[in-house]
Amino acid sequence: MSVLAANSHILYREMHHREHQQQFWISGGSLLLPKASSGFGLLNRNRDDGKKMLKWDFKVEAFWNDSRPTVVALEAINDCDHFDQILSHAQEQSQPIIIDWMAAWCRKCIYLKPKLEKLAAEYDTKIKFYYVDVNKVPQALVKRGNISKMPTIQIWKDGEFKAEVIGGHQAWLVLDEVREMIQKFV
Repeated sequence: MSVLAANSHILYREMHHREHQQQFWISGGSLLLPKASSGFGLLNRNRDDGKKMLKWDFKVEAFWNDSRPTVVALEAINDCDHFDQILSHAQEQSQPIIIDWMAAWCRKCIYLKPKLEKLAAEYDTKIKFYYVDVNKVPQALVKRGNISKMPTIQIWKDGEFKAEVIGGHQAWLVLDEVREMIQKFV
């Protein structure tokens, strides 16, 4: 990330001001800031080849302490009993769930799964995301989900199926449709 300042005096003043407040440590020509901090960090990249350094070369980096995850792994559903437990828990919490019905051999399913994991991070506290590998579960579970094509992304609320998106097209279009589906039921 690049940062533009009105002039170099602003960066120097900020660095000098922080140095006197001891909010950072200088080690080996680099400026280290505490991990819990947020803001900007300055890194000094001076020369180690013995030549005279004519000017200081600083790299400015931005960092923020953000506790939200960027990716949330989808939890696997293994059988009908596990599926029933998930539905009853979601019903107790009055929270909808998203189920990605997929197969390990399906390229679109494999491509879509990490994108759904990022989407799961956006809705981390509102919706729980799961996946079912249709080749690893009993066919009774697949029939219960009424799955005919893959990938199929379904939303379940109050223990009942509400809507689905069949993802046979581009991933960004599928994600947009899933977001619209979530907005209807959240």
